[in-house]
Amino acid sequence: MTFSVKFWGVRGSISCASTRHMAFGGNTSCLEVRAGGVCVILDAGTGIRELGQSLLDEGVRDTHLLLTHSHWDHINGFPFYRPAFVAGHRVHVRAAHLTGQGGVRSVFESQMMQPMFPVPLKSMRARMEFDDFRVGDGLRIADVAIRTAQLNHPGGATGYRLDYGGKALCYVTDTEHIPDQPDQNVLALIEGADLVIYDSTYTDEEFEAHIGWGHSTWQEGIRLCRAAGAKRLAIFHHDPDHEDGFMEGVEQAARATWDGAFVAREGVTVVVE
Repeated sequence: MTFSVKFWGVRGSISCASTRHMAFGGNTSCLEVRAGGVCVILDAGTGIRELGQSLLDEGVRDTHLLLTHSHWDHINGFPFYRPAFVAGHRVHVRAAHLTGQGGVRSVFESQMMQPMFPVPLKSMRARMEFDDFRVGDGLRIADVAIRTAQLNHPGGATGYRLDYGGKALCYVTDTEHIPDQPDQNVLALIEGADLVIYDSTYTDEEFEAHIGWGHSTWQEGIRLCRAAGAKRLAIFHHDPDHEDGFMEGVEQAARATWDGAFVAREGVTVVVE
């Protein structure tokens, strides 16, 4: 059975609706993972709006949403996720960073109430399920085994490893590295993975000016993947200031550094193999 990921949103921090962001995409973090008959959604940035319409067109009625964290760019597409408004559909939301802080349901309720939003969460007619777990816990969705790890990000964030059919996909965003100190949590999570999707908001040259902001670089992503024996790296969570011309330069430099690296583009599907 096919194991694949489609990028519906690859931008970090804020969506960018301009002609200068069209080649790589302006929607914020949202990925669709298909593992056999299972549909897993990673984060609910603005890219989830178009994903939702695609799932309705296809007739998919059962989806599982895993959140890395609840900063705006990772959740603000959820109120526009159309399947959640359709009776007979099921949306199962899980997060690890809000245990003891009111839980993930409260975050979704808060962003969909006045004065921030006109339509409340209770207007969603699908079967809505919200579960909080502790980072480090393992999860299972049908035949998909999921491992989780703590990431270095303000307020906390969770990295995910999805294993299916003998292949592994890792989603590691948002996280900040410490120079010359490989993150052991990340290394353990991505060991031997077939595809690693990694927070590459900055370049090494830009990183020093952004220490404490909670993000990493494409060069660190390559270093980690090489150290962990991972096969491929998807450079992800593009900075809003990195327009198409800049990202083309990143793509060329990354490929010249390691042939397993590529830049994630909105709308592209990658088979995990």
